[in-house]
Amino acid sequence: MFKHVSNNLFLFNLFFHKISLSLLFKLYLVMTKTIFFTFLGVIILYSCNRTKDMSDKAVYSGENISKNAFVIKDISSETTILHIDIAGDWYLYGGNSIEEIDFSKPVKEGNTTGDFIIDVPFNVRNYFQLVTEKGKSILAETKLPMEGGYNFRDMGGIQNSEGKYVKWGKLFRADELGKLSDSDLKYLAGIPLISIVDFRSKEEIDALPDKNPESVKMNYPFSINPGNLNVSNEFDISNITPEQVDSIMISLNKELVTNPEIIEIYREFFRLIQNEDNVPLLFHCTAGKDRTGMGAALILFSLGVDENTILDNYLLSNKFLEEKYASYKSEFPVLKSLFEVKPEFLYAGINLIKENHGSVENYLTNILNVDLEKMKEMYLY
Repeated sequence: MFKHVSNNLFLFNLFFHKISLSLLFKLYLVMTKTIFFTFLGVIILYSCNRTKDMSDKAVYSGENISKNAFVIKDISSETTILHIDIAGDWYLYGGNSIEEIDFSKPVKEGNTTGDFIIDVPFNVRNYFQLVTEKGKSILAETKLPMEGGYNFRDMGGIQNSEGKYVKWGKLFRADELGKLSDSDLKYLAGIPLISIVDFRSKEEIDALPDKNPESVKMNYPFSINPGNLNVSNEFDISNITPEQVDSIMISLNKELVTNPEIIEIYREFFRLIQNEDNVPLLFHCTAGKDRTGMGAALILFSLGVDENTILDNYLLSNKFLEEKYASYKSEFPVLKSLFEVKPEFLYAGINLIKENHGSVENYLTNILNVDLEKMKEMYLY
């Protein structure tokens, strides 16, 4: 009997044990699935948030579409316009800074090419992320909408030879600031512009002092005497030839990169722009094409931009200064080259740098004390 009971208890225990193992195994499967799907949910949620984070950050990606899509501000109509020549769907997002671009809703979208008015305040600096089927691009107006200035430009948006882009809203080049309107000053203060470097001579500064936006903390008078366009007292206009004028401009650009006093000024200029506390920074002279033009070219060289792109940027002064100097060129056609830029002017200085130092990069590093890696870190996307 006891043996029978013992056998029954053994079978019961064995049966109960098997059931327990089965239940435990099923429970294990349930718990494993729960943990798995919970973990999967966390991954998906993180992935979605990561994707959202990435989409909420303005970037450059895909093809370089900057030549086929850009923003301009038309002063005559006081409108902000997107020009786009890219097939397919496109979306434009906007904000008052790169970091504040609102990706929740496009300010403009479409699937055709042409010019499109963007509904944003005209006298406020705007930044945009353009999303197309070919690529993404950060946009802003290159030419600033100045009523009292002509050659005011943001240096941002230029692609370098490594595929990176110059940051928007950091470095600006310009002609004289003495005729800026209240609206102009408000616009510049909204950037907000912090520093101004004035390459004009003391005589030029005294004749037309800068008007400084309220945001500016310091205006640096880094006077470079060559380059003053007021040449009527220096040359006998009745006898000078166009070839002599070209020769003068070539000599000027050579002096910009060899004169010890001017080298020291450019050295100090680069010291300023390598300090984040001084930017956004604007540098200028009277026309914004020679002293400023060389400074801009050297900056772009330091950021790894190729020579053809640098030259194209340099030659834009002819377009932007056409109205400013039209009457001078009409009255003194023999002096036309004084009011323009030509490739041979810039190359006169750049080729002399290469001849004397081996490369522009060597000149920047060894003569102007430029930290090329720091420049790229500060000013490239």
